[in-house]
Amino acid sequence: MSMLGLKLPTDPRWADVASKNLEEILADHAWCEQKAASTAISLIINYPEYTDLTKEMTLLAMEEMSHFKLVHDLMIERGYTLGFHRKDEYVNQLLKFFPKGGSRNTQLIHRLLYAALIEARSCERFKLFSEKLEDEELKVFYRKLMESEAGHYVLFINFARQYGNREEVDKKWEELLVYEAEIMKKFSDGKAVHG
Repeated sequence: MSMLGLKLPTDPRWADVASKNLEEILADHAWCEQKAASTAISLIINYPEYTDLTKEMTLLAMEEMSHFKLVHDLMIERGYTLGFHRKDEYVNQLLKFFPKGGSRNTQLIHRLLYAALIEARSCERFKLFSEKLEDEELKVFYRKLMESEAGHYVLFINFARQYGNREEVDKKWEELLVYEAEIMKKFSDGKAVHG
C-alpha cells in the first residue's frame, strides 16, 4: 500500500478483531461514508468559486451517499441496526495537526489534505479487511470499495496541488503523514474503521 504513502501499516490484528465485531464495524463504516458525503458538500458550500472542485465534490457526495446506502442495506439484510453516530477519535486527533486560521486558500489546502489522508487510511483498512474476512460477500464488497477509496485519495491530493504551491503542499503532506503514523500507534482495537 506504499502507493498511498502511509508511514505505518495497520496492525493485521485490527482486521481479526473487526471481523468479530461486524455490526459495530458496519455501523461505523456507514457513518464514515455519510461524513465523507458531508465533507464534499461542505467544500461546495465554502468554496463555490472553485468550479472544478464543486463539480467533482457534487459527484463525490452522491457516490459517498450511495456507499452509505450500500452499507446500510447490507446491515438491514443481516438484521443489524445503524445506531447513533459516534465521534471519530482518529479524525479528531488528525484535525489538530494544522494550525487554525490562515487564508481561505490555506484552509482549503489543509481540508483537502486531511480528506486525502482519511481516504488513504480507509482504503488501506478496507484492503486489509477484504483479505482477512472469511465472509465471501463482505470480502468482495470491501475489495470494490477499496478501489473506489483509492480514487478519492488521488482526487483530493491533486486538488490540493492544483490550488496550492506544489512544493509547499507536498511538504505539508509529508509532515501530515508522519504525524498520522504516530496517531495510528494508538488506534488498532478493531472497533471502528479508523479505530
